[in-house]
Amino acid sequence: MEDIRISHHESVKRVYRQLHEMGLSNVWDRYEAQGLGTDPDQRCRFCMGGVRCDFCSNGPCRADAEKDKRGVCGISADGMAMRMMLLRNVMGAATYHYHCEQTVRTLRETALGSSPFRITDLAKLKHFAARIGLNTGLPADELALDLCAFLEEDFARKSHEESLIVDLLAPAERKKVWRNLGIFPGGIYGEMMLATGSSLTNVDGYFVSLAKKAMRLSIAMAYQSQLVLESLQDVLFGTPRPHWMRVDLGVLDPDYVNILPNGHEPFLGFALVDLARNPEWQERAREAGAKGIRVIANIETGQEMVQRLEMDEVFWGYTGNWIMQEAVLATGAVDVFVADMNCSLPLDPVYAERFGFKIVPVSDLVAFEGVADRMDYDPGSAREQAVALLEMGIANFRERRERVTPIAGLPVGKAVVGFSPESITAALGGSLGPLLDAIKEGSIRGVAGLVSCTTLRDSGQDVHSVAVAEELIKRDILVLSLGCGNAAMQVAGLCTLDAAAKAGPGLKKVCAAVGVPPVLSFGTCTDTGRLADLIAAVGEALGGVAVPDLPVAAVAPEYMEQKATIDAIFALAYGLYTYVNPVPTVTGAPSLVRLLTQDLKGITGGVLALETDPAAAAEGVLAHIEEKRNGLGI
Repeated sequence: MEDIRISHHESVKRVYRQLHEMGLSNVWDRYEAQGLGTDPDQRCRFCMGGVRCDFCSNGPCRADAEKDKRGVCGISADGMAMRMMLLRNVMGAATYHYHCEQTVRTLRETALGSSPFRITDLAKLKHFAARIGLNTGLPADELALDLCAFLEEDFARKSHEESLIVDLLAPAERKKVWRNLGIFPGGIYGEMMLATGSSLTNVDGYFVSLAKKAMRLSIAMAYQSQLVLESLQDVLFGTPRPHWMRVDLGVLDPDYVNILPNGHEPFLGFALVDLARNPEWQERAREAGAKGIRVIANIETGQEMVQRLEMDEVFWGYTGNWIMQEAVLATGAVDVFVADMNCSLPLDPVYAERFGFKIVPVSDLVAFEGVADRMDYDPGSAREQAVALLEMGIANFRERRERVTPIAGLPVGKAVVGFSPESITAALGGSLGPLLDAIKEGSIRGVAGLVSCTTLRDSGQDVHSVAVAEELIKRDILVLSLGCGNAAMQVAGLCTLDAAAKAGPGLKKVCAAVGVPPVLSFGTCTDTGRLADLIAAVGEALGGVAVPDLPVAAVAPEYMEQKATIDAIFALAYGLYTYVNPVPTVTGAPSLVRLLTQDLKGITGGVLALETDPAAAAEGVLAHIEEKRNGLGI
């Protein structure tokens, strides 16, 4: 396992060294260039503290809490930092909900018979529809249409109208807390408007008010966007079940036509796999000189796919997370890079020219300078779009092989993927009982949801994430891994049965008995809502234990972008101990820091924990879990 991790990092370094020698701009060089002096992690202290603002023409302004130096408008350092955090959350919520909208749209078109997809998991459709009170006796297509109509009506509620989705899906004790605090949300669109409008100059400069609006928005997002979209993707493409998957850069074989769906929305990815499994398409690829066509999974689109699709000769494997993207493209093995919403780098067209592949945006959110080709995803045209992408790949293959020398000898690992609330329950024999028994008797001390991105800050790509996960399992804490950080767990070998050797004695025993790894591959960042649902189910199974009293924690060892910030705010609103690294850009706001790291514990039950050392971070999580175990008398 150690060899797998070393092999992976050495391979990535090797590719980036070559890019540097070629004079190609790459993420590592660009990161170093942003630093001050010789330290890439050292930046402007006002920016790092979150106390710089350029929203109006009186700025840019800098605030200093110690000197009570405020912005020209009079906003304090705390207000400045929280306002910026709120706006990051709006961006995160908007992209999450864009994905959700596209999922609802796809289900509707499928129910109408206008898409190439079908309702794969009828039981999941009925279960989810029953949770929100719909008549599940209807035919599947009618039920799906009713579900879409209900969801869209709720999304559009005003901010002062309580969301029915949240009311029907959230735990009763959380709803009571949220109502008492005035943070029970309305519809997601109304919440985004409330948050954005509040952030205008001279509107809301009070950090507590802004923090409450961030929590309102996060709750709406978790239930209306994340939980909805993942449930509907299960309906369309199947609920994740455990299976093996190839991972890492070596899944790219330059002798094949390689089509890479990339981003966060998996719709065209599934359509491409279905089409490429047709023998006629494989024969067309062979006629062009290739061994065949492969669809290779990338980033979060890839995680959505690998959780639901088993590997075969067409769906061959998964490369890695977003920060590996330039290394993936520089292998010289890519023919078409299919860029859906999120996680496509602005400089990708330079790599397309240098390494001989086509880049095609398939979302109206995505655009590249100098790229004219695009085919914005449309459920009704998904099959035709997939046909065009496969044809493009076959046409590109011969030219790529003639002018690009591929990189050989890259590593391939394996990971067990496909864990979901349903599959975890199935693995335990049909109920959460064995997991609860293991927690009660102490073999498993608690559970950590690792919901992380990946970043170059502090320690470099995935190094801190892997170290924190290893420290957690060493302490008999079961890890459920989500997001780009999930790819880190997979390529590091932590999502294998052999990884139990790194676990503490109790967790190791449970892994052997149940046949699961100590780190369960739970999906993407959009699965945060699904994880909250699982935590609520655990609390209910323990006899109605409130979320803040459970031996669980949220862990984000390498958060990076705006979607991650709203995930963290939701975890705090949900009442979770929330470990975050790197240190967020709020350190110049002492009252806000005190609210998040101390005061909030007595308000929602959540607490923000900051620590740069992985062992100390794991000790903090364990101390929290042991406190909760003592409170429960276990």
